[in-house]
Amino acid sequence: MTQRIHPIDVILHKRDGLALTDAEIRAFVLAIVKRTPRRQLVTDAQIAAFLMAVFLRGLDARELATLTEAMRFSGEVAYTEALNTFAIDKHSTGGVGDKTSLLIAPILAAAGLAHPTSEGVPGIVVPMISGRSLGHTGGTLDKLETIPGFNTQLPFPEMRDILKQCGAALIGQTPKIVPADRILYALRDHTGTVESPFLITASIMSKKLAESLNALVLDVKVGSGAFMPTYEKSKLLAELMVETGEASGTRTVALLTTMDEPLGRFSGNWVEVWECVDIMKQHRHPMSRDLIELSNILSGWALYLADHAISPEDGAVLSDEYLRSGEAYKAWLKIINAQGGDTSLFEDPAAHHKPAATRTLTAPTSGYLAAMDCKRAGWAVQRLGAGRAKPGAPVSAHAGIEMHAKLGDKLEANQPLVTLFSEDASLLDEPEAMLRETLQIAPTLPKLQPLIREVITKTNLPQ
Repeated sequence: MTQRIHPIDVILHKRDGLALTDAEIRAFVLAIVKRTPRRQLVTDAQIAAFLMAVFLRGLDARELATLTEAMRFSGEVAYTEALNTFAIDKHSTGGVGDKTSLLIAPILAAAGLAHPTSEGVPGIVVPMISGRSLGHTGGTLDKLETIPGFNTQLPFPEMRDILKQCGAALIGQTPKIVPADRILYALRDHTGTVESPFLITASIMSKKLAESLNALVLDVKVGSGAFMPTYEKSKLLAELMVETGEASGTRTVALLTTMDEPLGRFSGNWVEVWECVDIMKQHRHPMSRDLIELSNILSGWALYLADHAISPEDGAVLSDEYLRSGEAYKAWLKIINAQGGDTSLFEDPAAHHKPAATRTLTAPTSGYLAAMDCKRAGWAVQRLGAGRAKPGAPVSAHAGIEMHAKLGDKLEANQPLVTLFSEDASLLDEPEAMLRETLQIAPTLPKLQPLIREVITKTNLPQ
């Protein structure tokens, strides 16, 4: 007879710095998802204690891989391997104005549709599970749901049908997808364990690996707008995610990318959709240049991993060709239509932007835009109504900001710096003060970080 594993023993072992066995980890996760109000196999207090023990003691590579696997299989999985194609996704750790998913999904879908398999399925499929905004960072689902009728709550069988048709599907986590993560994530917020790189890795990777991926490209932010507070901690998170992905059999690469200013022209919800549609329709605004560059670099890595390009650099060139040819826009329309969205708004996306109040901040002096606290800029976007202070709160479709200058740009006095949008005029004052305080103008050109700081693959992981 198999000896029962008690939750308290698992907690004590990790508390005391011992390595947990695979059986202990799996039993603890199973107890989390199998409990009912009448049958508490593990209590909230015990889960909280486990989270704190992991926060303080960490996990070795085997423990982390096992925890991620147990969470991944705690609910339904996509089984995209049944499509006999190459499944790939991209994940970002979150930033301000970070809308690359809205470009990368149609770019890769276009590549897959251009080279179908012998079964007629796109050669690349993108089963993208995205999240919502929280804190200073935006959420892909909130942006997509500004498109009338667009349905993000699709079960995996419907998602697979859309992948066959369109090459990509953009959905949210349902209660049946990685339910262990929902429970652990909620308690992490209440127990001061959100910042654990081990728990972050298990949370992110369990959801991504539930998509049954062949490869995964990770965009790990560094800088003032990043979730992780230092470069070293961002790099550790990137290494842990690459190691965990590779341990699962998924080719994984992480790019450490600079988030010292909002990415692209707009930050918000509908305005970010508008910006991406403009790019796909060949209306390339100068303020979108970093967004286009990063999207092509990340897509380039995806195309390389999928053997559609001989190098990541050639993949980036190919990615831009899909954007410039209009093929990515065709794929975008196909995806939105398949998920119930109203594509007529994309004929003139600017006309759909209807904030109740706007305000433009101008440069007080001439000089160079030298620095800003990007996280503070993100909080300004949130306070305008575009983000949420707690899960489940509503967000505004039309709140946000438009940047009129990038770091390093030369400015004249009274030149526009940023325009604020809100659906409530009373919400403008605080974000204005936050932005005025953080946008710094200097007489000399600042030293800027490159967009791509470092690339982490299995070949350069620490031994």
